[in-house]
Amino acid sequence: MSTDTSGIALPFTRGAALTDEQAAVYRKVNLRLIPFLFICYVAAYLDRINIGFAQLQMKADLGFSDAVYGLGAGIFFFGYALFEVPSNLLLEKIGARKTLLRIMVLWGLTSAGMMFVSTPTQLYVARFLLGLFEAGFFPGIILYFTYWYPSGMRAKIIALFMSGMAVAGIIGGPLSGWIMNDMAGVNGWAGWQWMFLLEGLPAVLLGVMAWFLLQDRPSDARWLSTREKEVIEGTLQQDQRTLGPAHHGSLRHALRDPKIYILAFAYFTFIAGTYVITFWLPTIVKSFGMTDPLRIGLLTAIPYIIGAVGMVLLSKHSDRTRERRWHAAGAAFLGGAGLVVASLLSGHLALALVALSFATIGILATMPLFWAMPTAYLSGPAAAGGIALINSLGLIGGFVSPFVIGWFKTETGSVNGGLYFVTALMVLGAITLLLGIPAQALREKRTD
Repeated sequence: MSTDTSGIALPFTRGAALTDEQAAVYRKVNLRLIPFLFICYVAAYLDRINIGFAQLQMKADLGFSDAVYGLGAGIFFFGYALFEVPSNLLLEKIGARKTLLRIMVLWGLTSAGMMFVSTPTQLYVARFLLGLFEAGFFPGIILYFTYWYPSGMRAKIIALFMSGMAVAGIIGGPLSGWIMNDMAGVNGWAGWQWMFLLEGLPAVLLGVMAWFLLQDRPSDARWLSTREKEVIEGTLQQDQRTLGPAHHGSLRHALRDPKIYILAFAYFTFIAGTYVITFWLPTIVKSFGMTDPLRIGLLTAIPYIIGAVGMVLLSKHSDRTRERRWHAAGAAFLGGAGLVVASLLSGHLALALVALSFATIGILATMPLFWAMPTAYLSGPAAAGGIALINSLGLIGGFVSPFVIGWFKTETGSVNGGLYFVTALMVLGAITLLLGIPAQALREKRTD
């Protein structure tokens, strides 16, 4: 355990606990930041996964093929990739409040406007704009956490934030199914149109609330006392001393580092797995003979519930042991194995749901486990652009995954070929991560 110049004990070694003072301050920070940002991520992810439920009616109403749907779902990530790095660099300059206000209001209005889509071209344009407007939200929050939390807390904090992804799946399925069933025909609109409207507008309200509820840095927080600000600042300073000097002094320097692109490739493969669950889980469940949207929604909630618990537990264990690489790779192996087993159990709904639940644990857990690595590897001027660059390149997997699975579904009538392709990608990404990012490359210290 070490001590900074202000007398604050700063234990960031394996198995060590926060001091009572630090724990009290971070409980206060957690209560202020995490619930609101969690709700924002639920809204963000709900606006991503609802197209997976919309397609249960939308394709038939508009005459879209699985390939059209897959391209429409995936083209979101081209818009996202284009503006992600500029958005994060802008956040570094103007702060989180202005950035989240812009992002959430524009994406909420665009998501609600999806109700007016009637042609493939309109679908592609709307999804592209949705990605463009949402760009910077997720990497912006990851960067924002580095302003508040030391490295030894981030995997758990990111997992709590990202559990919004699982919660969106838990509530999104039943909610989307209910809206599509019970609102169909109201005001002459289809159920999927009501779903886009009712699930898109909350993001607008949350964006306005972000302006009033968030502060850009701990030093701006009026709800913290002077001493509490000193504790946070001292904790972050000591954490940087413990981590050692940053690998990169600038974004330009970071762009020449092969490890940045290794991390981006690993993330690309993990994202490909994530969007199998996001976009295709309702279709996979429907393939077992389900037809009622509400029942499909309730069944899809099961893997998300189990996945959320597993994600948080694995992330807490990673923080406790200060080991990232094998945790992330192991989660990817588990996710891929679950997808393969589920594809082989097409005649057994209960067993397939068990396999899909294990797949969801592994796939969801790759996210916070992975993001604990770039935030340890990058800091200072390189962090804002580097984090966004990794996320931007990696999110191409969000296009590849739905497009490939949609193509297989159109050509063969089954998603299994696409599931095998994505599983192979995830395994390759895990192996690349283990071989390309040695443990000593991460600045986190592990001491017994």
